Amino acid sequence: MSTPPSPPIDYDALALDIKRWGRELGFADVGISGTDLGSDEAYLERWLADGHHGEMDYMARHGTRRSRPAELEPGTLRIVSVRMDYIPPGTRDAWDVINDGDAAYVARYALGRDYHKVMRNRLQKLAGRIAEVVGDFGYRAYVDSAPVLEKALARNAGLGWIGKHTVVINKRAGSYFFLGELYTDLPLPVDTPATAHCGSCRRCIDICPTQAIVAPYRLDARRCISYLTIELRGSIPEEFRAPMGNRIFGCDDCQLICPWNKFAQDASEPDFAPRHSLDGPRLVDLFAWSEEEFMKRTEGMAIRRTGYEGWLRNLAVGLGNAPTSEVVMAALHARADYPSEIVREHVAWALGQHATRG
Repeated sequence: MSTPPSPPIDYDALALDIKRWGRELGFADVGISGTDLGSDEAYLERWLADGHHGEMDYMARHGTRRSRPAELEPGTLRIVSVRMDYIPPGTRDAWDVINDGDAAYVARYALGRDYHKVMRNRLQKLAGRIAEVVGDFGYRAYVDSAPVLEKALARNAGLGWIGKHTVVINKRAGSYFFLGELYTDLPLPVDTPATAHCGSCRRCIDICPTQAIVAPYRLDARRCISYLTIELRGSIPEEFRAPMGNRIFGCDDCQLICPWNKFAQDASEPDFAPRHSLDGPRLVDLFAWSEEEFMKRTEGMAIRRTGYEGWLRNLAVGLGNAPTSEVVMAALHARADYPSEIVREHVAWALGQHATRG
């Protein structure tokens, strides 16, 4: 007896199921888009030509695979985009930390467990749920780990628009969320792209400490504190050190000032809760960590990306901007002869800052 043919897949119903399963897995929102990113490809090419990517050579190295999903993952027809809120309840107020010269500011997304692992595991589970219904299908899960224009895809999937600070904003949830994608060969119905709602507001542009937002929707990474404290491996240009203040890993000013973040939602994921009181620690305490302590305390966290040398470099800048005190001076002098030339350079700069204050 022959096996009866499988019933055709109802892709409209499947799309609704995917969104429901995604929410059940802890994603705040799920949307679906196609693969056309032509206008975004042109924008990316201009951005790269202007050198605004700095030392992030990988942004150019992958060519059109970033803007043409089917080149990155052959057979891709649709992208399922997801977002996940990351501000845990009870976190110390960000402005309070930034305005506390003795404290160290860590971007709110990096306070807890590395989001890459959390979201990728859930995307894999989502793919598993889909496979239970349709059988084997082609897919690939991405979370900021491959050449993907995730913000453009999220916009096209209706998850939010790209603001003037180049961060995705959702009308109901602000911008404090992570993005992830499931590239798939399933011909799912697509969602309506989000429309922009920044209007004439330019608060993010005006507040940027280093004026990295050089025009609406245009970010020069070479001036961005997130780039300087995480991606840059060498010396931080002196013109940006004082404006950095106490921001030692990333920067949130453009999001903190955004009116839409009055709608920001607390994270539901316990793993995003701050570890080691990193939502407002003292600069001198972090500067005292040995490399072994740094590696142990940042295990499983995005903050490890900067490396120990970069960690000390960033903290030296923060200490140079801190109020002068015996504790701060003692901490800097203790690292004045550190083996790393980059660390010594930034410590010397910090000591010079205090010397000029008399």
